[in-house]
Amino acid sequence: MSAAKDLHHLGVAGLSRALAAREVSATEAAQHFLARARDRQALGAFLAIDESVTLAQARTADARIAAGGAPALAGVPVAHKDIFVTTDFPTTAGSRMLAGYRSPFDATVVRKLAEAGAVTLGKLSCDEFAMGSANENVAVPAVGAQQATPVRNPWDTGRVPGGSSGGSAVAVAAGLAPAATGTDTGGSIRQPASFCGVTGIKPTYGRASRYGMVAFASSLDQAGPMARSAEDCALLLGALCGPDPQRDATSLDRPAEDYTRHLGDSLQGLRIGVPREFVGEGVAPGVRAAIEAALAEYEKLGARRVEVSLPRTELSIPVYYILAAAEASSNLSRFDGVKFGYRAPEYRDLADMYRKTREQGFGDEVKRRIMIGTYVLSHGYYDAYYLQAQKVRRMIADDFQQAFRDCDVIAGPAAPTVAWKLGEHGDDPVADYLADIFTLPASLAGLPGMSVPAGFDGAMPVGLQLIGNYFGEARLLNAAHQFQQATDWHLRTPPGF
Repeated sequence: MSAAKDLHHLGVAGLSRALAAREVSATEAAQHFLARARDRQALGAFLAIDESVTLAQARTADARIAAGGAPALAGVPVAHKDIFVTTDFPTTAGSRMLAGYRSPFDATVVRKLAEAGAVTLGKLSCDEFAMGSANENVAVPAVGAQQATPVRNPWDTGRVPGGSSGGSAVAVAAGLAPAATGTDTGGSIRQPASFCGVTGIKPTYGRASRYGMVAFASSLDQAGPMARSAEDCALLLGALCGPDPQRDATSLDRPAEDYTRHLGDSLQGLRIGVPREFVGEGVAPGVRAAIEAALAEYEKLGARRVEVSLPRTELSIPVYYILAAAEASSNLSRFDGVKFGYRAPEYRDLADMYRKTREQGFGDEVKRRIMIGTYVLSHGYYDAYYLQAQKVRRMIADDFQQAFRDCDVIAGPAAPTVAWKLGEHGDDPVADYLADIFTLPASLAGLPGMSVPAGFDGAMPVGLQLIGNYFGEARLLNAAHQFQQATDWHLRTPPGF
């Protein structure tokens, strides 16, 4: 291969093979993606780029490859959601509160990918502290911008990319990076993957270490990869997952796995459960048609469709926004202007500094969730709201286990609609919350889930959500892989990209 013009079409697996065969160098690959990121700054995907750091890592990768025995991801460029702390790039979590902050250590996910040979392209935009469904809540200017602007969907730059990992989804969809990390608290990998036509997976809660991930809701936050295909995600997941007991108490004591090991298995006899609550009212007709076509394709591959029920699906929205807000109010109390991050320039005393720092440093959505969380944890309301939400959360998890008695994989839309127009939900935050209705249940249950490109509604991508039982990532990825071998939705790219 000549260095470069089609590198962004290869994906992680293809680029890995080209690098191992010395058809292209890691330095050439890094230069190619950095150039694309520079040329497409108007999308607002990147919050930080440092070409000297990236090219130095690429040269190191080239040396590892030349020496022989390099890992599979050696030289593959990856960009990180700006929720993971990094020593070589600033970490802002999309918030003015952390503007200019540089961590003294790397997040475990970042470190593990670096150990696997990946080259860091930069940091990607996200909703402030990962709170949002559209990537419109970012308060930090993107690379090349003078002020903060929403990230734009490359399929239609007048529409949102989804959130909170919108920058990650856009970077992959627009060919600015072959892969990106994201985080999923209530659907923040799966929903933007659906809106931007890429593949993204949230593993079982605890599979990937949360160490160095700026916390939003600790019992829900989980890291995962976003890439072009299920095969790409399987390679990335194998590198970034694994136990981290000394740094993350919620990290599961399970060894790293080869998530590619089932790729190629037949789907003959696979039982695909379709919850009746996922295909009823509220789902856009074009989305429903794409999902039905995808399910028909699975039947051609030998799978069998089974109707199941997740009766508490609607309750997942109030349950999530009580529990997540409660944990956010606790986690974000550390941002007070004392030890790090933003501090109000003028104040009278310590209490005034706290108040002004948090008033000026946090955006509206973050303040909204902190206030809700503080309220539901307050005396007299803890039992009425927080404790009841925890009980219903357990019931939602039980609903999944009941469904998995009759099926192997659960399928349905990742979101009820395609991406909406920028600013369309500006005065109605609840509309954003409702867009998460199909991703929230799996997050509350801690189950692995992914979004796979499955067609279009008009000109906008539609994502098929696949949910597996605990620790079923390898078979879940194979279900996605077989679908992608039979279709080409994941190979479609936005016009002009």
